[in-house]
Amino acid sequence: MKALITGISGFVGSHLAEYLLKNNTEVYGTIRHRSRMNHIQHLLNDINLVECELRDPFSVENLIQDVKPDLIFHLAAQSFVPTSWNSPIDTIHNNVAGQVNIFEAVRRLDLNCKIQIACSSEEYGYVDPTEVPITELNPIRPLSPYAISKVAQDYLGYQYYKSYGLHVVCTRTFNHTGPRRGENFVTSNFAKQIAEIEKGLKAPVLYVGNLQAQRDFTDVRDVVHAYWLALEKGDPGEVYNIASGSCCTIQEMLNLLLSLSTAQIEVKEDPSRLRPSDVEILLGDYSKFHAKTGWKPQIPFTQTMEDLLNYWRAIV
Repeated sequence: MKALITGISGFVGSHLAEYLLKNNTEVYGTIRHRSRMNHIQHLLNDINLVECELRDPFSVENLIQDVKPDLIFHLAAQSFVPTSWNSPIDTIHNNVAGQVNIFEAVRRLDLNCKIQIACSSEEYGYVDPTEVPITELNPIRPLSPYAISKVAQDYLGYQYYKSYGLHVVCTRTFNHTGPRRGENFVTSNFAKQIAEIEKGLKAPVLYVGNLQAQRDFTDVRDVVHAYWLALEKGDPGEVYNIASGSCCTIQEMLNLLLSLSTAQIEVKEDPSRLRPSDVEILLGDYSKFHAKTGWKPQIPFTQTMEDLLNYWRAIV
């Protein structure tokens, strides 16, 4: 079994590579010349890396033709919501063009493979409090350029399934975190600030944005197991929520992290961390996916946060 992971050097990609290797899968992954390799340094002897610019159709077709994967996990994307406000067209082009090129290559080569598309709960956007927990039937009301790009990826997956019979399964993953999470993301940013304060590398002030937003967090190690099951047991053309089924405010998440440290830390709001518009609540219903695959999250949120904080303690 050959699996191709786009964006293998990223947060989720590195954890997925570890998971696939444990399941006796031959792992290939795309990188770019500027990709940071720190997340996969320990895997370099066990995986096959291919340099590929996913926005270039010829590069993608050569990749697919050479590897001929049985499974494609399409994770590569511009995935940071605030960046999408600064570079909306780049985000949309990057996220949509890469996927179209993969689909076109698989279609033209008539390759028999399964494709998982890593989409996002951000697609749901504005959610009325009466509409939670969010099922796959909730209205799509995106509130950021990033969310728009993910809606496009989502619908392209359905279109290529209906038009060409491609085996595409779309996962709408709610917030996920854990060791190696990029420091731009809220859980990791707070954990890194705490680790720096503990080591005396910064003043004992932790800067925050909107603490009232409510988010559904799942451990990345549970998420990559879900991605595997999406292709093993999921139906092509279908969309599945990947979530924990519970949520907390960003304030509650911060309080948990602070409780794991003995440092005396002051919390201050930083206006630059506030978004033009923010999704108030994201609480996912993963019952459709559970019914199809038996998946449910296994790792407690407290353990996730402790592992994340310890990751940053080892890094800073």
